Amino acid sequence: MSIIVYIEHIEGAIKKTSLEAASYASALAEQQGVDAKGVVLGTVSEDQLASVGTAGLSTVYHVNDDQLNAGVIQAHAEAVAQAFEKAGADTLILAKSSLGDAVAARLAVKLDAGYISNVVALPSTSGTYTVKRSIYTGKAFAESEITKTNKILGVKKNAVPLKTDGAPASVEALEVNLSEGAFAAKITSIDKANDEIPLPEADIVVSGGRGMKGPENWNLIEDLAKALGAATGCSKPVSDSGWRPHHEHVGQTGVKVAPTLYVAVGISGAIQHLAGVNASKYIVVINKDPEAPFFKAADYGIVGDAFEVLPKLTEAIKAVK
Repeated sequence: MSIIVYIEHIEGAIKKTSLEAASYASALAEQQGVDAKGVVLGTVSEDQLASVGTAGLSTVYHVNDDQLNAGVIQAHAEAVAQAFEKAGADTLILAKSSLGDAVAARLAVKLDAGYISNVVALPSTSGTYTVKRSIYTGKAFAESEITKTNKILGVKKNAVPLKTDGAPASVEALEVNLSEGAFAAKITSIDKANDEIPLPEADIVVSGGRGMKGPENWNLIEDLAKALGAATGCSKPVSDSGWRPHHEHVGQTGVKVAPTLYVAVGISGAIQHLAGVNASKYIVVINKDPEAPFFKAADYGIVGDAFEVLPKLTEAIKAVK
């Protein structure tokens, strides 16, 4: 048997989260002494396809059908199920994402598989197949057991090291038969935020809170974000006050993010906000209140006035670049 990875892309660019899933699959394949392959759906260049090999996959099946570019869930599930059978796999790995979650749920039924999401570590196979997963928005962990022969694991963002030293993967065209029912639902339009970097996909996020005192000061947040190549976010009180659009609201009731770096400026650190950012790899907090709860969750903290710290930090970053 083998392992196959469902690889997502954005307009032809392989997503970092999928490379993390591929790295996880590579480690799992080594643990089990089997092969790890990937499947990519839609229009993607040969270079991008082969680049998946750096994460440890030997082969990538490419279903080159532009109907799949829109991310229709039922169609993706049918295509991946056929790739799963083609590979002779018993384990499917994917990144936890809005599309990945929906596809995985349908595949669990199609493949009669056990499905566990938010996976943070390789499974234990001594006696039973047990997987460690994150629960309660990252506040605890659970050990979950899969008893089915076929298994689907959704890997949490930033939970596993990214492998980068693998050889380019061989690319194999794969023809699939998609039913009419796979396209019964159609995506007629997609409205995207105007940000240069989509907040859920950003590797760096700079967020501001009420400590910025008003929308007229947001240029300081935007200048730092631009210097870092980051997306911008905000706390709930900021979006509720109309200082920033609601699609920038980061938190439990807004957008949940898991960037490599999250910079929180003038945000106290309410539990609802922390629940939306605690999957970040590194958290930097800038706040003039040394007792702000956010400092307890921070990897690095700066106690100081944002209006003094941000211009100096932005200039320092520009100088380094």
